[in-house]
Amino acid sequence: MNVREWALILFTILTQMSVGAFVVLGLVHTYALRKAGPEQADQLSDRALLAIGPVLVLGLIGSFGHLGNPLNAPRAIANLGTSWLSREIFFSVAFVVVGGVFALMQWRKVSTFAVRNIVAWVAAVLGLIAVFCMSQVYMLRTVPVWNTLTTPLSFFATTFLLGALAMGAAFVANYAYVQRKQPGCVSEQCVLLRDTARGIALSAIGLLGVQFVVIPMYVAYLASSADTAAASQLITQQYALVFVLRLALVFVGAGVFGLFVYRNAMSAGREKVLGNLMYAAFAFVLIGEVLGRYLFYAMHTGFGL
Repeated sequence: MNVREWALILFTILTQMSVGAFVVLGLVHTYALRKAGPEQADQLSDRALLAIGPVLVLGLIGSFGHLGNPLNAPRAIANLGTSWLSREIFFSVAFVVVGGVFALMQWRKVSTFAVRNIVAWVAAVLGLIAVFCMSQVYMLRTVPVWNTLTTPLSFFATTFLLGALAMGAAFVANYAYVQRKQPGCVSEQCVLLRDTARGIALSAIGLLGVQFVVIPMYVAYLASSADTAAASQLITQQYALVFVLRLALVFVGAGVFGLFVYRNAMSAGREKVLGNLMYAAFAFVLIGEVLGRYLFYAMHTGFGL
């Protein structure tokens, strides 16, 4: 696999994770606002918001690696009417810009909460459209291993699974920061962290279920046609170890650690253990998703002109 394909792995994984994290952050902030008020909601989420920007910028740098020459970027968005690649880049950049505007407004508390909330959800919608466009780039009749419903399904599963666990890790880190200022279980933030961790754990387990439906569908699809027979052999022979490791990491990260996160979030006093489990869950799933995206590009067996 060449450098351009690794750049694509970086771009797609990090962009999808950033979009998912932004959506999850918005949902958590709305929940915290209703449960504990704006001050506590902002204390939970404002520092977590800081983590999304650098990750997304790193992903966009990866997209330049795929283009080969950054000067080609303006040309890449010149065909919005006909090219999914142009739409992907356009909506990814739009997500960065609008998300950045929201972040600035949120940190500076510019305008009212209602206005900031509208800007945030516009950014979230732009990000989700970017992920959809990203999936459509690979729906090519000349590449049957990609031209399947499992491509958009897996892209969105990755978006929300990685996004949820990334935010879980960010909330844990934020709580550790707050705790250093106020040792002990910081009442409102402790409750919000545990509530949020339970929700993220349940979401991760549910999304793991989606993954373990989509992946067998994909493997069965590869084995069902002569056009994808070569890819089927790759995934069951040459890349079998990578495939099994990818499944194991995602299962342990989202399923096993997710279950332990949920159980430890049921009562106060387990925040340190909860934090370590959340970090481990995120790390395992991130590595597993990178391996999965590696296999996605390795399965490329195009035919025709």
